Amino acid sequence: MSITAERKQALISEYATKPGDTGSPEVQVAVLTERIVNLTEHFKDHKKDNHSRRGLLKLVSTRRSLLDYLKGVDEGRYQTLIEKLGLRR
Repeated sequence: MSITAERKQALISEYATKPGDTGSPEVQVAVLTERIVNLTEHFKDHKKDNHSRRGLLKLVSTRRSLLDYLKGVDEGRYQTLIEKLGLRR
């Protein structure tokens, strides 16, 4: 359900705005999206896992808050991020 350290480093290097960047909204949203996708796959086999479902909802809420923040700060960065990640909004 969690992501590997190698995958996380790959996401950080792909979405970083500058070298050594690990805390920008783009990186955080990319890592959260990867975790959300993994949990969604988990629920295809474990439909009654309500404890993990609560965690999924919390991740989605955190991602939504970060996306709202990014949209308020810089609309262009927001648009490019949701296009790269393939998010609906």
